Amino acid sequence: MKMAVLDFGKTNSKLFVFGQDGRIVDERRTKPDWVRKGGLSVLDESALHDWALDAVSEAADGHGIEGLMVSGHGCTFALVDETALTHPILDYEQEPPAEIAARIDRRIPDFAETFSPRLPLGFNYGRHMLWLKEVEPGAFTAATAILGYPQYWSWRFGGRAVSEVSYLGCHSHLWAPRKRDFSSLVDAEGWRGKMPAFARAGAVTGERRLGQAGRSVAIHNGVHDSNAALHTYRRQELGPLTVVSTGTWVIVLNPDSPIDALDGDRDMLVNVDVDGGPVPTVRFMGGREFAVISGNWRGAIAPASIQRAIDVGVMALPSFAPGGPMPSRTGEIVGCVSDAEERAAVALLYVALMIDLSLDLIRSRDAVIVDGGLNVGGLLAGLLAALRPGQSFLQGATLEGSATGAAALAFESVGREFAADTPEPVRAASFKGLAGYRDDWRGLAAERGIAASAGGAP
Repeated sequence: MKMAVLDFGKTNSKLFVFGQDGRIVDERRTKPDWVRKGGLSVLDESALHDWALDAVSEAADGHGIEGLMVSGHGCTFALVDETALTHPILDYEQEPPAEIAARIDRRIPDFAETFSPRLPLGFNYGRHMLWLKEVEPGAFTAATAILGYPQYWSWRFGGRAVSEVSYLGCHSHLWAPRKRDFSSLVDAEGWRGKMPAFARAGAVTGERRLGQAGRSVAIHNGVHDSNAALHTYRRQELGPLTVVSTGTWVIVLNPDSPIDALDGDRDMLVNVDVDGGPVPTVRFMGGREFAVISGNWRGAIAPASIQRAIDVGVMALPSFAPGGPMPSRTGEIVGCVSDAEERAAVALLYVALMIDLSLDLIRSRDAVIVDGGLNVGGLLAGLLAALRPGQSFLQGATLEGSATGAAALAFESVGREFAADTPEPVRAASFKGLAGYRDDWRGLAAERGIAASAGGAP
């Protein structure tokens, strides 16, 4: 049996075809377009749908897929009636006008209820829902269902309209993790009646005939991408662990962290796993920050460039994107960078130091698994292992941990085995002066008024 997974990221969207042995046997990639419409930045949904339909149809013809699963980035919702969107899907990277923000932010529940920090833009998608309700109330009136982003795509391809807990529980302001129920905001706004019945991530919610032969393909309920990555490793029974999932966002999930250790002012929150359990989390927009600092570097980074950056003390100080554990200052580069590759080395060191701090904040003491696109070649994982010699580090056997977890959920839902490779031990990188570089980085951040300490660090 083969399974197609549509992995919708904010920057890159991908289709993978998985076999039951966990191997990716085919893939396609595209970039979603965010366009201006009615004064708002919205998804060009039609273009992304056409690409996805072509890719899945080719997978049906070429590989005989029997199922279609979806993994999706957070912070995004869709309003639909029986057949279509009632409003284009909002880009979460836009801030409501100040006068509207002042009104809607008063209606947001306390952190103690939702464990969703108050974040800018649409990083809490309940906030964007409040904004859209103010400017386009008809979109809510016409909608019969409010869907998370992965659930929208599962529905779009022929599944039922359903809710899914890992997505609703992803810093949305819409979920109360301790109660395992919708938050007070949902009832205050009258949205509960538009929330469809729940289905577990991976459950079959419909079917569709795809490809030239009209092959019947099961449609599976989608999942939040970082929680899919967590499921990838939890199902392998590796013991207590922290998962560092990297992409546009770096998401650090430690199920064993005390909930009361979370600080909403530092982008710490409770995610919710696919079975509704709380997962303490800290995050920052690491992939976006790497691109900004490095000037969109896409090549390999030689260890010699890393060592040179450490030797001369050039470093990037937070923050180069909204949110994150140190949100109080605009990012800057201290020192002179000699060339483009050294700039990329500074960017990778920045991401490593931010993850190191995040691991302190989330009280990570057990094994750490690093996966995702920022760990190409294993250099990021090696840096982390060198920074934290008291912990063991592993790296995912694939860079596509989110898609792999999504595939596992879909295979499991129909009683099929799925044998993804286990993570591999990481050898600590060897760089002279790395610990001192970390100390200097935290010291400079503190001097500039950025809270770089981590209470409760191991």
